Amino acid sequence: MESNPEKKYYLSLIIIHALVGMIVLWFRPISVLYATLIFGLGCYFIVKNKNQNNEALFWAAYVVGAEVFLRMTKGNIGNEYAKYCVIVFMLLGLYFKGTSKKAMPILTYLILLIPGVIIGILNLSFDANIRKAIVFNLLGPICLAIASISLAGKPVSLKDVDKLTRWMLYPIAAMLVYIFLFNPSVREVVTGTDSNSATSGGFGPNQVSTVLGLGMFLVFVRIVFFSKKIQLILFNLFFLLALSYRGVLTFSRGGVYTGMAMIAILILAIYPFISLKGKFKVNLLGGLLIFGGFLVFGYSISQTGGLILNRYKGEDALGREKASKFSGREEIAASEIQMFFENPILGVGVGKNKEYREEMTGIKAASHNEISRMLAEHGSLGVICLLILLITPLVFYFNNKQHIFLLSFFIFWLLTINHAAMRIAAPAFIYALTLLKLTIVEKPTLHRE
Repeated sequence: MESNPEKKYYLSLIIIHALVGMIVLWFRPISVLYATLIFGLGCYFIVKNKNQNNEALFWAAYVVGAEVFLRMTKGNIGNEYAKYCVIVFMLLGLYFKGTSKKAMPILTYLILLIPGVIIGILNLSFDANIRKAIVFNLLGPICLAIASISLAGKPVSLKDVDKLTRWMLYPIAAMLVYIFLFNPSVREVVTGTDSNSATSGGFGPNQVSTVLGLGMFLVFVRIVFFSKKIQLILFNLFFLLALSYRGVLTFSRGGVYTGMAMIAILILAIYPFISLKGKFKVNLLGGLLIFGGFLVFGYSISQTGGLILNRYKGEDALGREKASKFSGREEIAASEIQMFFENPILGVGVGKNKEYREEMTGIKAASHNEISRMLAEHGSLGVICLLILLITPLVFYFNNKQHIFLLSFFIFWLLTINHAAMRIAAPAFIYALTLLKLTIVEKPTLHRE
């Protein structure tokens, strides 16, 4: 790895991507070119280097970081562009490096998805777009399976984690700048306590919040493990606070809560293995983050006239308790649980749950919860699939305690699929990262120069 890559590249590339965010705001067609370059350059370098340096891993990480930015700027070449990119990059990685026997549980999971597809094709109405219905619901699980089969048991080092976090953060920085410039005056657009697309770059707040929460964790990792100089620490702290602020202002709580949970779990994971001096520094950093969190939330309250506080308390703009604290998602999940009990063997079939729910309840909405969707559409096979996904990373953890990021990645996947299903590629790819074999060659230290 290059010597002192932080000083040489990190800040410069963050600034370059910030400029990309500015340019795309002024001239949106650049976003399509950006998306085209990601796929083209990714394929080129993976093939050119035969994935010798884990190019597939890093290019997949980059497109995962870029996906929501591309969606909000109309740069997506097809709605599922990022998932297709991850699948292609991972398949190229598989071609050059093969897979491990450790991927067998995930291969089983992939095979168990097939009956649900057949049932879906048979059950969907004649006027339904069968291809679209199946792709919408199944591409996320397929992306997860391909990425996991490609990465299961693959050896990586802490240096690889350094590069992985940087590559995922660069496009998130572009998105963050775009969001700030898209709507610099928050007070003018916040009128209620519902999720707010105007403060989310004009796009879905749930997905934006998810990526900003992931960004919070990635920057925290950089502060703890890869920031040696005080200037870099201060920059990353500012970066973290900016991500937190815009995450809160989406009025979508899931991503912010998930980012906080990932950080808390990482602290618990590393705490027993660091020196007393290291513990002191982690405590100091934790205290600074808590203080910074109060400042961010306090400033957000002032900018939204107190409405953001109502949102997090589950109240409407007038301070009255909302009938639904989960924006109606519990009704959708309940209908899917009912579908499971009515069709416990093979489920209603992939893509059918939306039609079935409309017939049952009159609610015309797609699932927000991957767990209840799996049960509804795959029945008992869905139960087995979920058990495979839940147990496999935990088995990997007991066999590879050095993978100190595993539980944080796992909780990101688990919490995200509960509030945002698998609309974007992030939960699929982050899940696959739990199956890497991380070896920390040098004991991680929190020593500051």
